[in-house]
Amino acid sequence: MPKRVLDVGNCSVDFNQIRSMLMDQFQAEVAQAHGPIDAIEAVRSGSFDLVLVNRKLDADYSDGLEVLRLLKSTPETAHVPVMLITNYPESQDEAVQLGAEYGFGKKSLYAEETKQRLSKVFG
Repeated sequence: MPKRVLDVGNCSVDFNQIRSMLMDQFQAEVAQAHGPIDAIEAVRSGSFDLVLVNRKLDADYSDGLEVLRLLKSTPETAHVPVMLITNYPESQDEAVQLGAEYGFGKKSLYAEETKQRLSKVFG
């Protein structure tokens, strides 16, 4: 059974690049959400192995850390691994403090380190 990933808050260009990498490297299926409400609904109704949250949501430039907080504080979604997509180490550190796995930036999408981090989550 393929791994399922929910991508939250990326523009269509970034979503397609992330989806292509995850399909090529992990044969993962990738769905998209645009904000906190549809992200929570998607995770509640679907079985996702990972949620990727953009640091700034494309739809309204709101803070992706708020989506992460919401996912980790909602009992039905708290167990799902989450990674923040950002090139800023301080934002990655804050995400980890909120319960996320250390994520990656778009600049390092194809880096070996990114593949290793994703492999740990996918098992």
